[in-house]
Amino acid sequence: MSKLPAKSTTAASAPAEAASERRQFLTFQVDGELFGVSILRVKEIIEFGNLTPVPMTPPYVRGVINLRGAVVPVLDLAVRFGRPPLNVGRRTCIIILEVPSDEGELVLGTVVDAVNEVLEIPSHLIEPAPSFGARIRPDFIAGMGKTDKGFVVLLEVGRVLSIDELALVGSLASEEDEGVA
Repeated sequence: MSKLPAKSTTAASAPAEAASERRQFLTFQVDGELFGVSILRVKEIIEFGNLTPVPMTPPYVRGVINLRGAVVPVLDLAVRFGRPPLNVGRRTCIIILEVPSDEGELVLGTVVDAVNEVLEIPSHLIEPAPSFGARIRPDFIAGMGKTDKGFVVLLEVGRVLSIDELALVGSLASEEDEGVA
């Protein structure tokens, strides 16, 4: 698998774009729900496999992969959302994302059940995150994209995959382990 081509815009849609900014999102499934991330954060999509587990990491860290010589941590979004780990299936893949951090852009992978498509959603069809009823933390949601098929939960990649929070959880876990020993 490789980079997904962005859907092209036609000349007929140019006037509509002027009236409403259109943003592109890669949509994918996790535990039966539809999510999306800004296509600008997606580096590539690869086949699931060759993960090396890393001891003493939080449960949502599935392991690391070697991506052209670079060590890339891979997270399980289902576990990150407080659900059971994803079962690996025929369409399971890893989305490689560039995540903003204090040190610059970091490259992380995330396991998803399946990648769907790239959607263009006009900004006027993106609603704020709901304050209740969501099955994931509200700060993980950038917005709710309205489509003709329903809603897409648009993720705030910088929060879902926050390196600072992941490091904090990791350091708390290792402090607990040291206290037990």
